[in-house]
Amino acid sequence: MLNGLDFSWHWSPITLIGLILLCLLYAVGIGLARRHNPQATLNNYRLAAFIAAILLMALVFLTPLDTIARTQLFAAHMIQAVTLTTLCSPLLLASCPDWLLQPIIAQTQLRRIFQALTHPLVASIIFNLTFLTWHVPSLYNLALEHGTLYHIELLSFLLTSLLNWWPLIGPLRELRHSSYPAQMLYAFLDGQPVDIFAFLVVFTGVVFYTHYTIPPQFIQWGYSAVADQTIAGAFLLIPGLVDLVVMSPLFFRWLAQIEHHAKIADQQRQEEEEAEAARLAAEADTETEANVE
Repeated sequence: MLNGLDFSWHWSPITLIGLILLCLLYAVGIGLARRHNPQATLNNYRLAAFIAAILLMALVFLTPLDTIARTQLFAAHMIQAVTLTTLCSPLLLASCPDWLLQPIIAQTQLRRIFQALTHPLVASIIFNLTFLTWHVPSLYNLALEHGTLYHIELLSFLLTSLLNWWPLIGPLRELRHSSYPAQMLYAFLDGQPVDIFAFLVVFTGVVFYTHYTIPPQFIQWGYSAVADQTIAGAFLLIPGLVDLVVMSPLFFRWLAQIEHHAKIADQQRQEEEEAEAARLAAEADTETEANVE
């Protein structure tokens, strides 16, 4: 132990096997997709994004961080949750080129299911409901007592956050039809339920999760259960800041789109004016020739 923190490694064969299977699925999927589409290329940044996501997931699930998050510090749990939903999910989406997923959505039924689940309203409700339900004190404390159930909780955060990010940065653009203003509104409203929960955790001063045992050394430093919850809530506000970061490029893309449309409209207007001027000139020449005759 270091300063009372339990740095024992949590051995979870199921989680380790899951990460290995995910790597195999990614490699096999790329191989099969390339076999049907020889022109497909995997950019280095996509491979780097996948490797980074796997390493972060291993950090969350398999290191002493998981032990501390289940037994001692609620703040450590929020680090896990924010890492999975704000880092791992976008990285996994960035690692998937369109041609990797095309064979899946080529099937009509799967495409309909995919479209339904990635609809902005549906994706937002699924993620927020999942996240808030797992943090109901009775259910959350139950998950802390059973490591497998706790990992199921974290996995549900990851899977639903993939749906949650999809309307903004997901591959297969043909499944994303929202305009830039709609995407900005989605990025803003989608994070409100979790932000409200974060503010409750920070400012109520009530300990919701009593299962944790704060190390005595931390208590001597003034780190109480309320302080632990407050810090955890502060970590949970980070995704809201990320939403603002996401909204900024969407805003500038919207302005660029408006400018592009304005240029096209000006060009069309100019062409119409030139055509009208040419028509009037032709009519004038015709009248002049008629008068001369």
